[in-house]
Amino acid sequence: MTPVLTAWLLLIASILAEILGMLALRYANGFSNLLPTVCSLIGFLTSIWLMSLSLKLKHIEMGITYAVWAASTTAVIALIGFAFYGEAMSQLKLTGMLLVVAGVVILNLGV
Repeated sequence: MTPVLTAWLLLIASILAEILGMLALRYANGFSNLLPTVCSLIGFLTSIWLMSLSLKLKHIEMGITYAVWAASTTAVIALIGFAFYGEAMSQLKLTGMLLVVAGVVILNLGV
């Protein structure tokens, strides 16, 4: 496996850990439920650790790494909220998500 592919796979794993942490946070009820709280903290810490490993390989720029991570987690959490938790999805919200994703694509094209 190439170092570039390894860096991207670590970033994807970081994104997934962040998403799991966010989903657990929904059930933590202000950190009053122990198991979801612990799961959330583990997800967040794992996410940051995996992102730092991706950055350590120095094959993806820090700005690109953070932009991909932030945009991906934001978009996926918003879509999960809409699909599974009955959260509202307006044309404006969808447009905002598409603009964020487009921004990340444009950043990557500039590499």
